[in-house]
Amino acid sequence: MAEKQQDNFIWQTEQFADIRILRYKINGFESLQINQKLLLWYLYNAALAGRDIIFDQNYKFNLIIRKTLEAIIIHYRGDRNCDDWKALLVYMKRIWFSNGIHHHYSMEKFLPEFSEDFFREVYHDLHDDQLPIHALQTASELLEQIVPLMYDPSIAPKRVNQEKGTDLVENSACNFYEGVSQAEAESFYASINNLDDEEPVSTGLNSKLIKVNGQIKELVYKADGRYGKAIRRIVIWLEKSKTYAESELQRQIIDKLIEFYETGNLRVFDEYSILWVKDTDSEVDFVNGFIEVYGDPLGYHGSWQSVVSIRDEEATRRFSLISELAGWCELNSPIAKEHKRDDAQGISYKVIQVIVESGDNAPSSPIGVNLPNADWIRSLHGSKSVSLGNIEHSYEMASRNTGSIEAFYLPEQQERVRNFGPLASQIHTGLHEVIGHGSGKILPGVGTPKETLKSYSNTIEEARADLVALYFMLDDKLIETGLIDSDEVGKAEYDSFMLNGMMRQLVRVEAGKQLEESHMRNRQLIAMWAYEKGLSEKIVEKVVLDGKTFFRINDYPRLRYLFGMLLHEIQRIKSEGDYEAARNLVENYGVKVDSVLHQEVLERWKMLNIAPFAGFIQPQLNTIKTDGKIVDVFVSYPDDFTAQMMDYGRYHSFLSAMND
Repeated sequence: MAEKQQDNFIWQTEQFADIRILRYKINGFESLQINQKLLLWYLYNAALAGRDIIFDQNYKFNLIIRKTLEAIIIHYRGDRNCDDWKALLVYMKRIWFSNGIHHHYSMEKFLPEFSEDFFREVYHDLHDDQLPIHALQTASELLEQIVPLMYDPSIAPKRVNQEKGTDLVENSACNFYEGVSQAEAESFYASINNLDDEEPVSTGLNSKLIKVNGQIKELVYKADGRYGKAIRRIVIWLEKSKTYAESELQRQIIDKLIEFYETGNLRVFDEYSILWVKDTDSEVDFVNGFIEVYGDPLGYHGSWQSVVSIRDEEATRRFSLISELAGWCELNSPIAKEHKRDDAQGISYKVIQVIVESGDNAPSSPIGVNLPNADWIRSLHGSKSVSLGNIEHSYEMASRNTGSIEAFYLPEQQERVRNFGPLASQIHTGLHEVIGHGSGKILPGVGTPKETLKSYSNTIEEARADLVALYFMLDDKLIETGLIDSDEVGKAEYDSFMLNGMMRQLVRVEAGKQLEESHMRNRQLIAMWAYEKGLSEKIVEKVVLDGKTFFRINDYPRLRYLFGMLLHEIQRIKSEGDYEAARNLVENYGVKVDSVLHQEVLERWKMLNIAPFAGFIQPQLNTIKTDGKIVDVFVSYPDDFTAQMMDYGRYHSFLSAMND
């Protein structure tokens, strides 16, 4: 049942499996100038044009499975009320939500809950011309190909495998490698990386690594290369957008991104990133490209994503003080002097209203972003930190009055979290993205984190950013500058972070499983380490009331001190490239789960009937034309997840089912 709040806007439209589907509003769109609306219209289409790419990156056969099921949904003429059909729709929704057949968070393959016989029945109800049949393939061959892909749990069981002691490449189903082992991949990139290069390109970011006739090579993503059909369509929309750029700098940014897409040259991508960082004045902004590397077990290859946005002027003014604190925070950070940046300026911060997200950012969305990821660009040119204001607001609105505060917080914590939790979350996000990701430096000659820390680099980086935020959340400087009025804000964040890291985030993990996702590992690493180090002083105390486990912080300043100690070590690990120390921290504190506590958490959460994951139906941009010319653009808010996904499949799909 759709959930309504305040102004009757529907924030949550449905819930299935372990997923809630939400919506978000765009404030301020109507007051934009027509040229800004047109710029957004073309960037909106450029964002949706790349959607197929993330499906193929996540697993080689995702597109053929998705397109087959979409054809069934369109053309099936049988009973659409039976349990098997309803289960098929849920399976399809899960694929849309996760951009493939592996869970977007756990990375594990999820299986259909409708019978194989039923699937064969509905499949045979279709004509050949309705199916995504390969040129040299029959309908029967397609069926026999995809049935085991869907139903056999031993085939591609995990999209990203981070289990210690396994070949991470051969045991990951993601489509960044083919015929290559982990050792071969690491050797290949080690052979082409120059550790003495002070401005290293992000090796492997826009490619797939394969072995052909014993030779290892990269298939580069570009207009006349891999994913070319989708990339060319992205370029068409970007070309149209240039006409309406808000400044000459923004026009240069778009031109440079087009050049990157046409050449696949990573030096050009760095040039684009540097220009993009400089543009802090444009009201309209966007990200479009191969960015985050969490989908690659080795952290080389970037998943495609896009975010199109406008600046939230009021919220940006309110929180702009965070970026002004960058230099002060670096100077007063507990990390070693030799690991500090010499100049922590150039870190811009803004709150945005998201227009549309696509690829790796959708339907599940982050609430904060800090880019670019290249450390040398951050050091020399700065970075942009962004809070996704309307996304964060939607999460908050849809989660009100769910009973989760009462279920997991101690009575004395509940009022503080209700009163100060939303602001605490916003401040933490800002400090994490602006100060955390923009702080510290790597020592000369050490190499990039993905080269030195390997599969642990993402967890270490997220832990570093969270620890920076946590350390300064209780600093009096935040009160002095007017960001907060009371240290109750920092205490509320400490309460929430420790609870989440110790237990509540476990609602997202199946019983008996360990943690593999980098952000979850990071949160547990911090919380468990601090809990253990403060055990003798009872800085954080485990409390059992009425058979339920809670965590009480008895000494907030001492907990802050422990966060500072861990930050000092985490920054040392990154600055010096200490792989063994990174491995020990992550494996000892960030991976293993207390099975008894985990089961308790799952049972308590089940009583609330809240799906642990949430994602979004995207707003839709529409045009008004006069004599064939666009004279206005307006926003509508679809409320049917299935209908939107089917429309995207019809109008924004440019890769073939088998993207050979």
